Amino acid sequence: MLDFIYYPVSWILWFWHRVFGFAFGADNGLSWALSVVFLVFTLRLVLYRPFVRQVRTTKQMQELQPQIKELQKKYKNDRQKMALEMQKLQKDHGFNPLMGCLPILAQVPVFLGLFHVLRSFNRTGHGFGQLGMDPYTNAHTPNYVFNADDVQSFLSARIFGAPISAFITAPADELLAFADYGGIPSKVSIAAVAIPLMIIAAIATHFNARASVARQSAEAAANPQAALMNKLALWVFPFGVLVGGPFLPIAILLYWVSNNIWTYGQQHLVFGRMAKEEEDKRQAKAAKQAENAPKPGAKPVDTRKKPVKADSETDSDSAEAGKAEANGSAAAKPTAKSGGKQSGQRRSSGQKRPGNRGRANQKRRR
Repeated sequence: MLDFIYYPVSWILWFWHRVFGFAFGADNGLSWALSVVFLVFTLRLVLYRPFVRQVRTTKQMQELQPQIKELQKKYKNDRQKMALEMQKLQKDHGFNPLMGCLPILAQVPVFLGLFHVLRSFNRTGHGFGQLGMDPYTNAHTPNYVFNADDVQSFLSARIFGAPISAFITAPADELLAFADYGGIPSKVSIAAVAIPLMIIAAIATHFNARASVARQSAEAAANPQAALMNKLALWVFPFGVLVGGPFLPIAILLYWVSNNIWTYGQQHLVFGRMAKEEEDKRQAKAAKQAENAPKPGAKPVDTRKKPVKADSETDSDSAEAGKAEANGSAAAKPTAKSGGKQSGQRRSSGQKRPGNRGRANQKRRR
């Protein structure tokens, strides 16, 4: 039913087992353990870009919280209108809520696929999803892309004396599958490997959640739903690893530990780059403002445009003054024809001076 998940997971695990089996030996427990670890790294590398989008989407959602609260307050009595306005807000800002949970949703089928493939190396159980094979039939039956030799190699692999497909609560009849391939392991040897991995996985889960919560804004942390999810991530999920660890194969615990280690490093890398981008933007903005600011000791220059009307009035006044000056200078200089006795002379005020004014005064004096 889920072969489209099981086969890709099997192919990746098969590839890394060939790589590390060439270096350490096909039956070596380290080869199989590193194959599981690098299976996780490969899948997380494929999901790197969606993870970056998830981080940016989460940050954008925190920035939109004030506007979302305003819409919720404004349309609290109209659910349909509020939903339309929320969709419009998300569309205007290019916000896609699906990107916030896509990496997590993509890891769920990977986890289930790896769990099924690893469990299918030992099909001697009689529980849910088991086939109830006898040890011989199980060891000589292929497991997806793995042939019978690979199945026997997996059964022979040990980490500190514990098969990586064994788990603490495994029934005794399932442990019989390892009898011809390294002997039946004891519960003590399985617990000695599984319990430290469970503790490491729980601590890594807690610190990953703590790092995520520390980067949340105050408004986002105050949201009741976000506060509930933070508590679940900080305490319930790590406790769930401790409770469910005894029921998980050692290989799945290796998956959990390596997945949390990758997440911790990836978060610091992505958030560090985003912080650097924001710092570069702030510096560019500050540099631009510094370029536009006047230099120390320099007089600020008013770059505002003067009104066009005032300029036209000044130009017209200057033109009239120039005409008046030109007329005045022309009236002051006598022409050659009149010989300085032209009768139509004008006063400085622009009025005509009578031509016989001087003669009448001379006669009166005589």
